[in-house]
Amino acid sequence: MKKYKYLPIFVLLVGLSIFFSSCEKVIEIDLNSKEPQIVIEGNITNLQGPYTVIITQTVNFNDVNNFPPVSGATVTISDNIGNSETLTETSSGVYVTSTIQGVCNRNYTLKVLSNDKEYIATSYMHAPVNIDTLTIVTETTHNGSKKTISVGFTDPEGISNYYRFIKTINNISQTTIYVEDDLLQDGNAISHPLLSKYQDETSINYGDDVVISLQVIDKDVYDYFRTLSQLSGGSGLINQSTSPANPISNFNNAALGYFNAYSVTFKELTINK
Repeated sequence: MKKYKYLPIFVLLVGLSIFFSSCEKVIEIDLNSKEPQIVIEGNITNLQGPYTVIITQTVNFNDVNNFPPVSGATVTISDNIGNSETLTETSSGVYVTSTIQGVCNRNYTLKVLSNDKEYIATSYMHAPVNIDTLTIVTETTHNGSKKTISVGFTDPEGISNYYRFIKTINNISQTTIYVEDDLLQDGNAISHPLLSKYQDETSINYGDDVVISLQVIDKDVYDYFRTLSQLSGGSGLINQSTSPANPISNFNNAALGYFNAYSVTFKELTINK
């Protein structure tokens, strides 16, 4: 996932309030005065580990996209049946597991202790859902038309399900965020076209190898990626000029980012016409 800058919405609201309430005096707001916030990105899946947690800090509004890693943190992943592991920092800000294994239908907790503050997020790993079909469809854009993929799968009945899709073309993961829920579709066969929202995203062509991964995620993680998609125009990248708020995080203590315990299945398609 690409890194992004966060600009808290209250900074913009305060600025607008001052502007409209005073016509006699110009007040300058220092957008570089915001204290750095910790950003945690962690995943655990039903696939064999190791799993990685990346910890960085935000930077000021006008700074370059060079996000400082957070080193020296104590990072622990545990499940609801007593398994726990403290991760090893393999490089600055990168923490990796060695023993814990993701298992479906368990609840996982990620704890990060850094600079005397503790950040906690929990995520439930649902059972995987298989991809039934991958179909080539034509997507109409402002530049004409191009081919994309529609994912067909059957939603489990009687359970609120949330999905994230990753589209990889010739081993390059695409930047558009694709999420879906089963609201009004519970128990149905679902066909979800992966329409690109990012103008520079790769289109598929003859001979391309396309791999689609279907993640079953929990509601909190769905809300994170849904709001990230809205804030970034679908690209997953929030830059300094288009970030009026932060995506919803499942961490406490004002940490940014997410912890995602998910199951995943894959299906591959080679474009031959």
